[in-house]
Amino acid sequence: MNPLNFIMKSLKMRLIFTFLLSFAVQFLFAQSAVIQGQLQEPSGAAVEFANIALYNASDTTLVKVETSDETGIFKIRSIKAGTYFLTASIVGFSDLTKTDIQLTADQQLDLGVLTFASSSVEMEEVTVTASRALVEVKPDRTVFNVEGTINSTGENAISLLQKAPSVTVDNNDNISVLGRAGVLIYVDGKRLPLSGQDLSAYLQNLPAEQIDRIDIITNPGAKYEAEGNAGIIDIRLKRDKNLGGNGSISGSFGKGRHQSYNLNASGNYRNKLMNVFGSAGVGRWEGFTEMSFLNFQNGLQLDEFNDIFFGNNYNNVRVGTDFFLGKKHTIGFLAGIRGANSENRTDNSIDIASIATPNQIDSLLIARNRAEGTRDQATFNLNYRFEDGQKRSVNIDLDAGSYNSDSDRLQPNRYYTANGETLLTERINVLDTPTEIDIYTAKIDFEQEFAGGKLGLGSKLSSVRSDNTFLFYDQINGVDTLNNFSSNQFDYDENVYAGYISYARSINQKWNVSAGLRAEQTDAMGNLQAFSDDLQEPPVELNYLSWFPSFGLTYTPKPNHSFAFNYGRRINRPDYNVLNPFNNQLSELSYEKGNPFLRPEIVNNVELGYTLAYRFNFKLGYSKTLDQITRLIAPDDLDPRAGFITWDNLAEQQIISFNASLPFQIRPKWNAYFNVSAAHQDNQADYGDGAIVDVQVFTYSIYTQNTFDLPNKFKAEVSGYFSGPGVWGGVFLYESLWSLNVGLQRKFFQDRLNVRLNATDLFYQSFWEGYSEFNGLRSEGKGLSDSRRVNLSVSYNFGNQNVKSRKRKTGLEEEGKRVGE
Repeated sequence: MNPLNFIMKSLKMRLIFTFLLSFAVQFLFAQSAVIQGQLQEPSGAAVEFANIALYNASDTTLVKVETSDETGIFKIRSIKAGTYFLTASIVGFSDLTKTDIQLTADQQLDLGVLTFASSSVEMEEVTVTASRALVEVKPDRTVFNVEGTINSTGENAISLLQKAPSVTVDNNDNISVLGRAGVLIYVDGKRLPLSGQDLSAYLQNLPAEQIDRIDIITNPGAKYEAEGNAGIIDIRLKRDKNLGGNGSISGSFGKGRHQSYNLNASGNYRNKLMNVFGSAGVGRWEGFTEMSFLNFQNGLQLDEFNDIFFGNNYNNVRVGTDFFLGKKHTIGFLAGIRGANSENRTDNSIDIASIATPNQIDSLLIARNRAEGTRDQATFNLNYRFEDGQKRSVNIDLDAGSYNSDSDRLQPNRYYTANGETLLTERINVLDTPTEIDIYTAKIDFEQEFAGGKLGLGSKLSSVRSDNTFLFYDQINGVDTLNNFSSNQFDYDENVYAGYISYARSINQKWNVSAGLRAEQTDAMGNLQAFSDDLQEPPVELNYLSWFPSFGLTYTPKPNHSFAFNYGRRINRPDYNVLNPFNNQLSELSYEKGNPFLRPEIVNNVELGYTLAYRFNFKLGYSKTLDQITRLIAPDDLDPRAGFITWDNLAEQQIISFNASLPFQIRPKWNAYFNVSAAHQDNQADYGDGAIVDVQVFTYSIYTQNTFDLPNKFKAEVSGYFSGPGVWGGVFLYESLWSLNVGLQRKFFQDRLNVRLNATDLFYQSFWEGYSEFNGLRSEGKGLSDSRRVNLSVSYNFGNQNVKSRKRKTGLEEEGKRVGE
């Protein structure tokens, strides 16, 4: 970057930051108090997921309910001056009560460490294991707790996302939330700079055994970067927080049409001064996809079939350490390395005929693609955190990462007579497509208790550079010759300079308000370097300043009823995958290409939520997107037989959505969870010359998971989903599909050894089919994948596990009761 340009951008961001700081004065309302503390066992271990209830001392009415976090800390905000008492409860201990709590206006009361006592009623000895609910709905996100679910055995991140509430994954592994495309994928709070096939490959190589939970943030606040129209999905990897030395080793084997396996190990050592942790894994994933398309265009009928096999050998290592410099300062370092080698076999065949005589095949194109590839990733993070009694905090993150991939592909295009016996013509191509992505970010976040609420300020600088080489060779008599008309070098550089301010506080015991404003200056350039002067195009430059307000309001008329309103404005910038205009083909008659003239899309999201009895959650949403980036299927302008997939901007997209999260305890040993989603989507665009998009569709989905406690310490799980008709991309209308999964689990050796067996998609009903009509091409398609599998997983935990699992003598009848149920 030019030093002068960097200085000018920095000065611009200082002006933006100064404006944001002055914006804070409008949030100075009346003041309120805060109560905080930390829950511990008699041994000193933290008590996580305990229920804390605050009552008025005068009439014993319930004021607030909170839950302790993974370190045992709880915080109750927005309390008026007065006298209160507090109770904390969790399975395995007698209830803890703290009386005579005197609060003055705006007081920040720290109760310190509160220690539970063992239950005084001694009966048979039982083991009580802390168990999280499958789905937790929090004020700013929905948490899908993966660890411990039986039917996640042997799966990967992409298959888990298919089960996550409000999430949809289409036939090309494109991810949407509440019907909205453009979701941003994070891992451990860090954005993945991948998209398209690169993102799909990464998620396929991330085994479920390494994932702790998935956070779904549909309307992020000003603290988060504004990228991602549908919000953020943050995949959180496992990280043990127990004291002492702990570790685990696990392995799984899965068998469908093809087989997969993985072996993972993790460990940590934690004391009062430091925490060292690490994990490693190796595995192989094999699968298949079958797709067929019947295309009608330019008076021709093309019957296309694709039989795809893919295999990936992958490995990963992750090492980190945290140093606790007293009670206020923490310095951490985290490094991760991932690698994968892949092979791919795609057999593509197209029967070519006239629409007038569809049974008379004119010719047959067969392209037997063979590809080998590598993917390598290295990421590094340096973190500093200062926290002063939770009244003030500063967090600084420096990140660097590289994501490299390379693929060598052999693609022979052979035309035969209708019976497939006589070769008519042959054209053999070889493709070499390396990609290098480097990302650097620096971020600082500051939070301060201010005027009875919390004030947040922060800034982030990010730089992403992507170098994409597309080398296309013609192979003649075994000799590869570079085709300059089909090859190119496409470089994409993006720098984003951001600053934000946010504020949240209580107006009174019933009303809470939050607001934020984020500014992002984007400087991006896409530079196409064609190998032929006739195809050279000028660079595409994007320079713009965008403002992203956010606002939230919650109303709690009674303890068991809570309403929430949220608004946010977001952006989705086109990336290297959708900008590169050159052809990436399955055959010379079926390919995809990018669009270098795509504009960023802007969305305004509004959500209204309702929570009943701290358990049942309902959300109604509306979003309107301008310049929506979407996939389109269209005929080739030059070859009447060819069709392709590309990306373009819709004029607008409107979505009305609904989601309900419903946990039930049907019987003492039968827990059920249901998630219901529905959306109405309206896509509109007019590209001229009859190329019109006018699509309205209503779609819905239901996901359920049922868990049964069986005799002899067995646990069973039955889960499944049904997805109604909907639309993928801008114009592809698909039919309904569903899946049913079953699993069984048994633990041994004081719950250290865990054996899980599951079967997925028992009835093989997760195949897709549908059609699209756009710009003179009608395409009818269907496909299936290796979703029906049987998986076996074995894991063993060793070391000090006293925080996660406690053995106590107790007479509590609530044994096994989940927090929040």
